[in-house]
Amino acid sequence: MLKFLTTAALAATLASPVLASDSDSGGDLNPEEMTINRVLRDVGRGQVNMMTCAVGYGITKKGDHEDARKVFEACAAAGYTGAMTWMSQLDNNGLGGEYDPDRAAKWDRKAAEAGDPVGKFNYGLALIRGHGVAQDKAAGRALVDQAAADGLPVARRLQAADYDLDEVTPDADNWKYAPAF
Repeated sequence: MLKFLTTAALAATLASPVLASDSDSGGDLNPEEMTINRVLRDVGRGQVNMMTCAVGYGITKKGDHEDARKVFEACAAAGYTGAMTWMSQLDNNGLGGEYDPDRAAKWDRKAAEAGDPVGKFNYGLALIRGHGVAQDKAAGRALVDQAAADGLPVARRLQAADYDLDEVTPDADNWKYAPAF
């Protein structure tokens, strides 16, 4: 025989929380979505994707370079070349860590070797200057040329300026690129 619930009993049943046992590992109930906390949690779990990596940009633009490093390092390890060039930018400017031109050049080299036009351009600049890497102007120009052939506008601008680095680098950064000897 079927029993029918009264309206009050049905409402009480629907309003009652579903209780999970301690051994239930079904995941998070109503997890955060589209938040920095969620991105950092996912990165901490080794879960990265294109959207996670893109949030790193917003994190660094808000000035939280330490958390941006966490995101970009995980994304770079997963092969995202844009994260590699962001790691270079952070290292080259001492954001969220020490100023480290050698490490910055290594990130750009890795991105360049993976075919990233920005990585090619940045590593080309490092080679032309001898900043963070042994100076090799010919190899640097060749990488800038590759970035220009890939369609990178700033690389084309540098070519048109006959590789005059003042065309693409603010005067305020000249101290950084001066020879250390």
